[in-house]
Amino acid sequence: MVKFCGVKVLPFLVLVLMLTLLAEQGQAHPCGSTFFSALIQMIPCRAAVAPFSPIQPSEACCSAVKALGQPCLCTLVNGPPISGVDRNMALQLPDKCSASFEPCEIMKK
Repeated sequence: MVKFCGVKVLPFLVLVLMLTLLAEQGQAHPCGSTFFSALIQMIPCRAAVAPFSPIQPSEACCSAVKALGQPCLCTLVNGPPISGVDRNMALQLPDKCSASFEPCEIMKK
C-alpha cells in the first residue's frame, strides 16, 4: 500500500470520496438536507408516530414538521422503512399540527 509521510493513502482517499458523495446527495435532496438529517430533525415526533400511539404531537414536533415542510416530510414517508414509525401516523402530522401542506403522494415500491 502506498504511504505518504507514514500514512496509508488509500483509506484516506476512500473517506474523502465517500464524504464528497454524501455532500452531493445532500445538495440534490428535495428537502435541502439528507434523509438522515431530516430524520434527526423529526426526533421530537417519535412518540406521536409510534405504531398504535395515542400520543398527540408535541409543540416541538409540530415546529419540526413545519420547519421541514411538505416535500421533506413526503421524502421521509416515501423513503426506506423506519423502525418504530407508522407511516400512516406520520402522514397525519401536518393535520394534527395545523400545517397547511398538500397530502403526500405515496410511492409504491
